[in-house]
Amino acid sequence: MSTFAEAVLERVRAARARLEAAFEAEDSCEAALAEDELDDALRLARKHGIEVGERGGT
Repeated sequence: MSTFAEAVLERVRAARARLEAAFEAEDSCEAALAEDELDDALRLARKHGIEVGERGGT
């Protein structure tokens, strides 16, 4: 796996963790920001043909 693909997968994992933490904290502003970051990371992965699993980057 390329360094770029690994970085994209890490970005997806981090965004998912941030979103989960925001939901647990009931922080709607942080959740919205995290959701935007996750959407962007997933869009980037799709654009470059990087397979993203349901629970992170695997």
